[in-house]
Amino acid sequence: MTRARSEQQAIREDIFRWLDLRRNAGAYEFSRAELINYSFNGERIPLLDTGRGIRNPADFDSTLTIMTSSKKTEYSDGISPEGLVRYSYQSRDGGDNVKLRNAYNDADPLVYFLGVRAGYFVAFYPAYVVHDDPSRREVHVALDESLRFFDDPLNLKETERRYAERLVKARLHQPMFRARVLRAYETACAICELKHAELLDAAHIIPDSNLEGVAEVTNGLALCKIHHASYDQNLLGITPDYEVRIDRDLLEEVDGPMLRHGLQDMHGRSLMLPKRKAEHPSKDRLAQKYALFAA
Repeated sequence: MTRARSEQQAIREDIFRWLDLRRNAGAYEFSRAELINYSFNGERIPLLDTGRGIRNPADFDSTLTIMTSSKKTEYSDGISPEGLVRYSYQSRDGGDNVKLRNAYNDADPLVYFLGVRAGYFVAFYPAYVVHDDPSRREVHVALDESLRFFDDPLNLKETERRYAERLVKARLHQPMFRARVLRAYETACAICELKHAELLDAAHIIPDSNLEGVAEVTNGLALCKIHHASYDQNLLGITPDYEVRIDRDLLEEVDGPMLRHGLQDMHGRSLMLPKRKAEHPSKDRLAQKYALFAA
């Protein structure tokens, strides 16, 4: 028996709230184990299906979630420059495809889960199916709500394209970047080794506003919020040899224990590096950023 539309909507909104709570507590990725154990008013409603990339509960009118491994997409992290993800119909006709088309026709919000490693995902929500092509047996999913209001999401006007590309760089790549960087640094600040995820950021060495500011682990550092802000403001520098430097004027300043222990004591400290050499911060990018600090 199909649930009332009002209950379906209430469940979708509660899923978004549930994911928000975990993000606000510092979660940067979600395990399959926790996603299949989501519950609403005591009723377990798995958010992932077994062996399939689409979750269509029998008592829902339309798709609840879609899951894709980043290795199965043509984009570097599954997201096109326009903030869309292409998702193919199931090979056989039936309920899955009908419910996917219903999500498009009824503009029902869903969650898009993108794999960052085996059994772990980042979440984009509310996501919307904004284009349906039955002849090609595929849909396109917009990963940010604002993108659904374009007249033709597959053929954007120049102003729309510029907006979409800025949005993708500033917001949509960040969950993947954060997950990869914090995992590489084992959820610890590379400078002070603070291990509380809710107090950690995935900091860019070269800002993402720069053409060279790619969302790659080698352009990232896991930093607590005080060290991230200090690094961005060039009050703290990191040499290409992975040593921390504090601004000379700041070293001479007297202003209580936070300044002394949080920043001054970090001067000369060696950076904590990822275990995998391939994930070490780029020395060239560190040198480029350090030049601004030393100027």
